[in-house]
Amino acid sequence: MKLRKSWWVLAIVSIGVMIPFMAPYVTLDPAKSRIEITSSAVQYPLLVAHIAFAFVALVSGLLQFIDRIRVRNPETHRNVGKVYVYSVFVSGLLAIGTIFYIENYTKAIAFLVLALAWLFTGWKGYVAARKRNFEEHRRWMIRSFGMTLVAVSARLLVPVLMLLYYVLHGFALPGGREAMVNEILNVNMWVGLVLDLMIVEWVMLKSAIKPAQVP
Repeated sequence: MKLRKSWWVLAIVSIGVMIPFMAPYVTLDPAKSRIEITSSAVQYPLLVAHIAFAFVALVSGLLQFIDRIRVRNPETHRNVGKVYVYSVFVSGLLAIGTIFYIENYTKAIAFLVLALAWLFTGWKGYVAARKRNFEEHRRWMIRSFGMTLVAVSARLLVPVLMLLYYVLHGFALPGGREAMVNEILNVNMWVGLVLDLMIVEWVMLKSAIKPAQVP
């Protein structure tokens, strides 16, 4: 079976967005972190491990949508699925640990809600698979992967939010560019979370509606 073009676009964009974001952490140098590090002994290792497992979840999640694996090689599909679920659980728990180092309340709550939603949807999908309720499993895993993609969509939305900020402030930057960037980085996770939830539910609703058969 040939993969749909939309899958390829999603895979290329997702990995293309995340690799540059991850690059500074490959060196394991806290000074190169994209966010402020207040504890190189605890916060930084938690952050790096969270990012690493999240990337594993992203790649293994993308592989779950390949019909050649899912349909023709169910054993491989199950094994990749286990990698995805374990990565989500580990990364989600590590994310909760990093929240205590986020100074901005809005951003901290966004990360907390996302982490809990990620863990919950992954758990529901795992339980459904264990009960062999595969239709329910499919729905929850789609929701879970939607949460995985928030890391991608939140970053893709930054230019859009910057433009919207500029428009809503009468084509001016009252607090300067730095204030604008700070405000956007405090809300982009919320916007990505809501947008991904809407898209996932719309996709599942659309797939559930089957055209009426003509007699």
